[in-house]
Amino acid sequence: MAADRLITFEGDLEPGENYEGLRFADATFADAAASGCHFLDCSFVSASFSGGRLRKSRFTDVLMREVRFVATELAETGWQDTTLTGCALAGVQAFSAALRRVVFRGGKLDAVNFRGAAFTDVTFEDCVLRDTDFGGATLLRVSFAGCTLTGADFTKAACTEVDLRGARLGITAGYESLRGVTIDSVQLVALAPYLARHLGITVAD
Repeated sequence: MAADRLITFEGDLEPGENYEGLRFADATFADAAASGCHFLDCSFVSASFSGGRLRKSRFTDVLMREVRFVATELAETGWQDTTLTGCALAGVQAFSAALRRVVFRGGKLDAVNFRGAAFTDVTFEDCVLRDTDFGGATLLRVSFAGCTLTGADFTKAACTEVDLRGARLGITAGYESLRGVTIDSVQLVALAPYLARHLGITVAD
């Protein structure tokens, strides 16, 4: 994507529209009704979504930098070959979303609902994830290097080749779903009391 060839977008988003080769810069979208849209080869820079519905929208070959999503509905959205840098998501409903070859870098995710979502080749790098719900999600080749997870819920998640090494782990539910993840020895020591409690193991000296 060449930023100099993108056309700056002005106006409001409309549902079911195709947006291609556009630059959304310093834009604020409040309660946008943009379900079923397709954003192709676009960039979002310092944009903000407050509320709004983007359900079943697709983001393909999109770059996002310092974008905020607050209480936005992103359920059943599709994300492919997309990078989100320095972005913040708070109170977002992203259940049943599909993410493939997506990178979250240096972002903050607060109370994001990813229940039933499908993650394939997704990277979380140096992100803070607070009260993030991965319940029932499918994670294939997902990594969390340098991330901090607080209150993460992995209940009934399916994890394959998930790499948690280098992350600070605060997992509150779904320990049985950690089968298939890779952790380091320091993380194992930190998780041991919680795993023992989950398995009903009493540790007595």
